[in-house]
Amino acid sequence: MDAKKNVDLPEEGPEKQNKAIVNALYKAVANGDAAMVAGVVASDLEWWFHGPQNCHHMMKMLTGISSPSAFKFEPRSIDAIDDCVIVEGWEGAQVYWVHVWSLKDGLITQFREYFNTWLTVADFGRCLSSSLLWQSHPKSVTKRSLPELMLAI
Repeated sequence: MDAKKNVDLPEEGPEKQNKAIVNALYKAVANGDAAMVAGVVASDLEWWFHGPQNCHHMMKMLTGISSPSAFKFEPRSIDAIDDCVIVEGWEGAQVYWVHVWSLKDGLITQFREYFNTWLTVADFGRCLSSSLLWQSHPKSVTKRSLPELMLAI
């Protein structure tokens, strides 16, 4: 199934199109639309998880293990950097998550789920020093002490 048939994609650039695909994925997950999810996620999705072992919420939803009512993902920010889309959300002081989706030709091929973990995204490929591309910025959990990871792209 072609993702572009399932999503109204903006005309401007691949970053905006990737954001639209990921945004449509969150709506499909919330509505339990398995056909839409299957249309935008590769069957051999590469998945990485960082956080408490009982918090694999998105992967459980993508695989049908849990229902949309088990955990509500409400994105607070969605940013695109090249072929990656970074989505951040928090619910009160105890729940903070970041998802990093990688897309190729309109299809999600890689998913990194960070739960109750600060994240910094840096580019180490363009020069000898790193270039900071994105950092966690949860407004309601700033006083919490969370482990911090760096994702190099």
